[in-house]
Amino acid sequence: MLLRNVWCAAELTGCCKQLLSKKIGNVRYAQWELRQSFHNANRRSRRPRIEPNPFTLPQIESGPLNTSSLIKPLLFTIGVTTASLTTCVIWEYENVRSHATALLKRPSTWLNGQKRIGNHKSEPGPIKKWWKSLKTSEKVFYPILAANLLVFGAWRVKSLQSFMIRYFCSNPSGSSVCLPMVLSTFSHYSAFHLAANMYVLYSFMPAAMASLGKEQFVAMYMSAGVISSFASVLYKVLLNQPGLSLGASGAIMSVLSYVCVQYPDTRLSIIFLPMFSFAAGSAIKVIMGVDLAGVVLGWKFFDHAAHLGGALFGMAWCYWGGLHIWGNRDKFLQYYHNLRKDSR
Repeated sequence: MLLRNVWCAAELTGCCKQLLSKKIGNVRYAQWELRQSFHNANRRSRRPRIEPNPFTLPQIESGPLNTSSLIKPLLFTIGVTTASLTTCVIWEYENVRSHATALLKRPSTWLNGQKRIGNHKSEPGPIKKWWKSLKTSEKVFYPILAANLLVFGAWRVKSLQSFMIRYFCSNPSGSSVCLPMVLSTFSHYSAFHLAANMYVLYSFMPAAMASLGKEQFVAMYMSAGVISSFASVLYKVLLNQPGLSLGASGAIMSVLSYVCVQYPDTRLSIIFLPMFSFAAGSAIKVIMGVDLAGVVLGWKFFDHAAHLGGALFGMAWCYWGGLHIWGNRDKFLQYYHNLRKDSR
């Protein structure tokens, strides 16, 4: 009897311990589960947020595309091109006239050795010295680079992204169509896109400016920018394919095609493969062939229509011979030299 009571008491104690261990285990498991969920919540809050693409964050304007919407872009393209050419003519004439006037006002040779009294010029600052040390092509390139960098920085300001998409992206279905055709040529969202375009422009600008001069180069660059944008708008409207486009590739393609047609025997090479060289005339044919294939087959790697429009404009400028003023500039200056000799 005693043994039986002791055995029952032992069984009862074991059952109580088992029940207590289950309860304590459940409580501990609940505490562990609560602590783990809290820890996971903290980890989720510490994760870095992935920035959304700024092209998808603001609302992009869209609408129906029809051929009647091409009238305003066409008139705007004609207006900008005409204004660029007119400004080039006036700018070039004034530069030639001021240079000729300076030649006529220059003192005679017998006065060149005399020291002018009271004509002490102040020492120019470092920025002015640096600017004077630049080549003519670099004096045109750096303002273009500064404008592109300024727009590139504006893309990084979140409060300006709606404004940038509206006015610095060419969008044929947007409410503002004309002004972005010019502003988009100074707009790059990708740093690689900006670096590649500026490298090509810097490489081919000296050859183009040696043939054209800074006045005609600026006129060709601005005209090519708006003409390439119109080619892109025309392509999108005719195929009913709305979309955004930006970049200076169209204007740079005009410079590239002009140099390759003007100097077809020049040897070119790729920066990463300098051991392989090819003729400039063959290079522009291959590049335009790729862009033509992209237009026909509907590729979307680049804005092939804008590239092709800019390249055709550069070739037309080369065959047309520019404004025929630069070729007469030497004759004009020679006339003033002869006039100065006769006046002595």
